[in-house]
Amino acid sequence: MSDNNFIEIMKANRFMRSRAEVVAFDEAMAQLAKHPKNEYLPELHLVLDDECEHHEVMYGLIHFLESFDAKEQFQALIDVIPELIVRAPEWTKTLHYGILNDDSSCALYKEILHSTNSKNRDVVYQVLKEIAASESPPLSSHAEFVLSESATLVN
Repeated sequence: MSDNNFIEIMKANRFMRSRAEVVAFDEAMAQLAKHPKNEYLPELHLVLDDECEHHEVMYGLIHFLESFDAKEQFQALIDVIPELIVRAPEWTKTLHYGILNDDSSCALYKEILHSTNSKNRDVVYQVLKEIAASESPPLSSHAEFVLSESATLVN
């Protein structure tokens, strides 16, 4: 079976409304994890859905995404964020919490984001502004850092 088929299985079962859907999702992700490929990152991000009934299984996908090279994963997130924010606003924030909780990831994300000349940057900025306004430090201060022109992260 091809990797694209495993991604399609994950998409088809992402709501995880039955034990069979949970098992199919988990097994497909396990197969993809054997030979992870950066080219699948955009599609893997788009498997996330706030309507999922088994968040603990979806967290497995979050951890899988985080296992990729950070630069590749962050760029894929930026590339798909207009679609992702509609289907999975909570998972979008969860991905950002992970980035903002790590100083080196935070700095790298800022670098990638500020070098992006796409409309997608505006969507990311909205997510970060929401986090800066609604969360307490260090998440709020890290979100403000990514939004700023400052070169230094202050904890």
